[in-house]
Amino acid sequence: MSEDQSGNGSGRKSWVDKIGKAFSNLPRNRDELKELLQEVFEEGILDADALAMMIGALDVSETQVRDAMIPRSQMVVVPHNVEINSFLPRIIESGHSRFPVVGEDKDAIIGILLAKDLLPFVASGGEKFDLTSAIRPAILIPESKRLNMLLRDFRSSRNHMAIVVDEYGGVSGLITIEDVLEEIVGDIADEYDSQTEALVMPIGPGRFQVQALTPIDELNEAVGSNFDDHDYGTIGGLLMAECGRVPA
Repeated sequence: MSEDQSGNGSGRKSWVDKIGKAFSNLPRNRDELKELLQEVFEEGILDADALAMMIGALDVSETQVRDAMIPRSQMVVVPHNVEINSFLPRIIESGHSRFPVVGEDKDAIIGILLAKDLLPFVASGGEKFDLTSAIRPAILIPESKRLNMLLRDFRSSRNHMAIVVDEYGGVSGLITIEDVLEEIVGDIADEYDSQTEALVMPIGPGRFQVQALTPIDELNEAVGSNFDDHDYGTIGGLLMAECGRVPA
């Protein structure tokens, strides 16, 4: 009995040790996860596109609304007490599809007007337009809200614009789903550029990815090669000479 218990206990301990060891090398925060992804990239398991998307997604999860919003001074708003016909040229000029409707100032948000709701008014040649009935509810969010959380909310609620308020409840700007997506794409593009700007990148043991415009002398210095740079200045020129054509 005691031997069985001892054996079972030993077995359980062995499995706990194995599980603990397996998880001990996992990243504990975003910085460690980024370092791990960078190492995987350098081993050639990930390419620059995949690495950029992964790190870009991590960066967006840390980005707050205040970093991507349209500031209050640049907001194009529709005053609730004006004839829409007098404000229509401003709406058309802006090229936006959604507009905050305000009261006395930009802090008095009444709702959101969609440009598409003006089509009947335009098509009818300027007949009476009831702005009040066309106004949709405005969503208010804090400056500190994370972009990834806002994108999830946009998708679930089908709202594509939110009014950003500061800690005192005043309007500090607005943000649309297009702004969020642009920020995400921009972060990914920046990360991709940072990974591909290097002329020579290791992609595995003894293997390197080399940009065609890399000077031959820099390649020789980076990887310890001895390509002749007497007749050609770049690795692209050398390859074209060797192949007799432009390589795929």
